[in-house]
Amino acid sequence: MIYTTVMSKRPSSTGKKPARSRAAGPAAAKRVASRPKPGSAVPYHHGDLRGALLKAADEILERDGLPGLTLRAVAREAGVSHAAPKHHFGDLTGLVSELAATGFRQFNAEMQAADAAGGTPGEKARARAMSYVGYAQAHPGMYTLMFRTERLDMARPSLKEAANASFSELARAVGASRQDSIAGETLTLEQAADIVRSWSLVHGFAMLLLDDRLSNVLRRLPPGTDVDALLRATLRRAGAPMPPQC
Repeated sequence: MIYTTVMSKRPSSTGKKPARSRAAGPAAAKRVASRPKPGSAVPYHHGDLRGALLKAADEILERDGLPGLTLRAVAREAGVSHAAPKHHFGDLTGLVSELAATGFRQFNAEMQAADAAGGTPGEKARARAMSYVGYAQAHPGMYTLMFRTERLDMARPSLKEAANASFSELARAVGASRQDSIAGETLTLEQAADIVRSWSLVHGFAMLLLDDRLSNVLRRLPPGTDVDALLRATLRRAGAPMPPQC
C-alpha cells in the first residue's frame, strides 16, 4: 500500500503556499510503497519454505496437539502468509499427511540405528523395542498422528512410500529373528502372526504410556522402578519379540 500525504486545499493563514512534504519525492514514494499493508503477513523469503512449514506444524503438534494444528496456525507459527500452507499442501489433510511421512522417515532412521547398535538377535530386538517406545515418548504428537489413518491420505505418494518402507523393514527384522526371509507383499499365516505379536507388544506399551495408563502400575512397583525397567521386564516375559517399525 502506498501511503501518500494528503495536502489541504485551504490556503494557509500566512498566505503562503504550504511547504512541499519531503515524502513527496519519487525516492520517498518508492520507500513508502515498500511498506507492508497494515494487518498483512510479512513476506517470508526462505530457501526451504516447505520444510519451514513442516517444522512449524511439528512444533504446533507437539505443543498444542492435533486439535490445534490448522493451516492458519502453521502459517502464523512460520510467520508467512495464510495462503502459503495451502499453496504447498493443498489442504489440512495434505499437510498432516506430509507431516506423518516425515515422522515415519525419522522413526525408521531411529529403528535402523538401534538395530545397527545391537549385537546378538536378542540384543537387537531389545534395542529396537526400547528405541520404539522411546520415540513415542519423545514425540507423542507425531507418533499418535502416524497411526491416525482417519486423518491421513494414505494414498499420498510420500506417505505411502514412508509407511511401506516401515513395513518392509518390519518384515526384514521379524524374518531375521526367525532365521527366515520374509517378503513384505506375501506372508504366511505364521509370519503374519509373528509380525502382529511383535507390533502389538511395543505399540500397545507405547499407547498405554502416552495415555497415562501405566502410572497406576508404576506406583505399585518398588521405588525407583521406571518405565524402562518395566519395558525390559515385559520384553523378557514375552521372549523379546522383534519390535516393528510400522
